[in-house]
Amino acid sequence: MARRRDPAQRLATPAAADPRRISPSFSPDTFGRFAEGVARYLGTARFLIIQTIVIILWIAWNEIFTPFDEYPYILLTLALSMQASYAAPLILLAQNRQEDRDREALERDRDEARRTQQDTEYLARELASIRIALADVVTSDDLERTLERVLDSSGSRKKTKKKKRLEDPPGSDSAGAGADPDDGDAPDDAADGDLDDADLDDAEEPASPS
Repeated sequence: MARRRDPAQRLATPAAADPRRISPSFSPDTFGRFAEGVARYLGTARFLIIQTIVIILWIAWNEIFTPFDEYPYILLTLALSMQASYAAPLILLAQNRQEDRDREALERDRDEARRTQQDTEYLARELASIRIALADVVTSDDLERTLERVLDSSGSRKKTKKKKRLEDPPGSDSAGAGADPDDGDAPDDAADGDLDDADLDDAEEPASPS
């Protein structure tokens, strides 16, 4: 005896395809590409020229040779009406597919523009932080300016010293030299040297006989 299934479970489980059922199946994408191809061909100059030649030959054959579609060319009118009735939906389908592609492309462009804006803002913040961090860092220009100031100050000091030496009188130099403590110790050293020489002379003289 077959086990009966729960109705909720039957609804939740998709039914299997019946192999005995015959139905046309087509891919919407394939049909859409076909519609776009037809619409694209209908909008070319080749189609317009071919249709014009067919209509001229149709009318000329019915006017010159054995007519099969006499005036007012009802069969030709019917053929053109059927062509228009099929061409219009195909063109609309191609336009809808083009609109869908344009919408997707627009969404992608928006996402890309949003990501680009976010990347730009991130780079701007990073550059600002780097600029703030490098504000206190000594650069080569700062070093060059500092060296120039040091050189200028040393050159100005040398110039002032030279000016002072040129402006001071010569006597002040000799007086200053006599007042130098090193120069003051020089006579004492000379006197000590004289005393040492005198002691040596007394030691070398022989004792006189008594």
